[in-house]
Amino acid sequence: MSDTRTETDSLGPVEVSAEAFYGAQTARAIANFPISGLKASSFLILALAMIKHAAAEANQSLGLITPEQGSAIRQAAKEIIDGQHHEHFVVDVFQAGAGVSLHMNANEVIANRAGQILGEPLGTYKKIHPNDHVNYGQSTNDVFPTAMRLATLLALEELYPVLNELAASLADKGREFKDVLKAGRTHMQDAVPITLGQEFAAYAVAIQKCHQHIARTAASLRELGLGGSAVGTGLNTHPDYRQRVIEGLGRISGFELTSTEDLRYAMQSNAVMADVSAALRSLALELIRISNDLRLLSSGPNTGFDEIHLPSLQPGSSIMPGKVNPVLAELTAMVAFQVIGNDTATALAVQAGQLELNVMMPTMAHNTLQSVAILTNALRELDHRCIRGIIANRDRCAHYAGSTIALATALNPYIGYAKAAALVKESVATGRSIVALAREKNLLTEEQIAEILDPKSMTEPHARKL
Repeated sequence: MSDTRTETDSLGPVEVSAEAFYGAQTARAIANFPISGLKASSFLILALAMIKHAAAEANQSLGLITPEQGSAIRQAAKEIIDGQHHEHFVVDVFQAGAGVSLHMNANEVIANRAGQILGEPLGTYKKIHPNDHVNYGQSTNDVFPTAMRLATLLALEELYPVLNELAASLADKGREFKDVLKAGRTHMQDAVPITLGQEFAAYAVAIQKCHQHIARTAASLRELGLGGSAVGTGLNTHPDYRQRVIEGLGRISGFELTSTEDLRYAMQSNAVMADVSAALRSLALELIRISNDLRLLSSGPNTGFDEIHLPSLQPGSSIMPGKVNPVLAELTAMVAFQVIGNDTATALAVQAGQLELNVMMPTMAHNTLQSVAILTNALRELDHRCIRGIIANRDRCAHYAGSTIALATALNPYIGYAKAAALVKESVATGRSIVALAREKNLLTEEQIAEILDPKSMTEPHARKL
């Protein structure tokens, strides 16, 4: 038996792997684009299959394809939605503009599987044709933007619970560390006291805010141009197709989807992808900041801050015995750097549209979906393997809380800024604490020292008599 079969497309004959569900146009794409070895996100494959399922359902209901054809196409698409046949989606993520290659990959896989269901050998296309039946009333111009948006919605459904759990773990640490006094730091210099719990509670709020921002932005992904066909005019579609296919896709995907008011707009503009990518970038920026804080707070143990202890996950050096590094904080930062790079690529692709179509959609899809995937995986590990196991070094934190020269800030209303500054200079020069110097110089009574220079009182807003 031959290892290949011969198929013919509009350019002529092509040899295709005998067992492949894809066909001639996919085979050409394999030969034309041996670029990265990276294949389409599973969410993009799912989205394409959902669209083909909804289109077959709509077209059958309108009498545009036969019940036999509609049923076979839907069954083949459903199998892909259920996780089968993904190995036949082989087009590189760097491919023909607009995603034509991946779109035809989907049409051919579904056509071949549907034909097989109806008893046809692979590559026959007599009962089910990739273009004439699977793609009836559709164009890459409306299918790929729809798939890209739907895939991002599907992927974000996995990120959201991870963000919720991470924020909850940080908030739990905020409560656990609420009584752990420490020195605040601004400009990497001594500042007034804060609690370790307040620091971690603020990290939780930052993650919650990012989650809300992403979700608000992603809501615009639900507005689709499906049914616009080529250039958004609806050419070769039934008047009722647009409404029916959107309703069907909403039911299949589980999202509340709407048709855009102007189908030409949906072909021309992908600004919503830039918006979502930018929201992911904002999350990445916050993650870099928080991961850097975790590295600083855990630095040492003997020559750094050593205010918290991160879980020990692996040896940190091939030469220095006993060294343990903050590996998940480091990983998080590196993932965030990649997300920022992906956002730059997405932004450049979004602005590169010309006239009736932006052909740079494959790179938008790849970069945005990769960002969601690596954030989901990295933050899950950061939460489970790092944040939940953080331990406070209470003694070290208390030492810094009592040692910070910024305790003198509380003296401003009593002795004035200039005298307080002079006290700080003397503290730095002599190594003596602010409390000891205030006592020695009789600047305050013992009762005032106990009240005014108590680090704990500085961390909580309260009515103080001045």
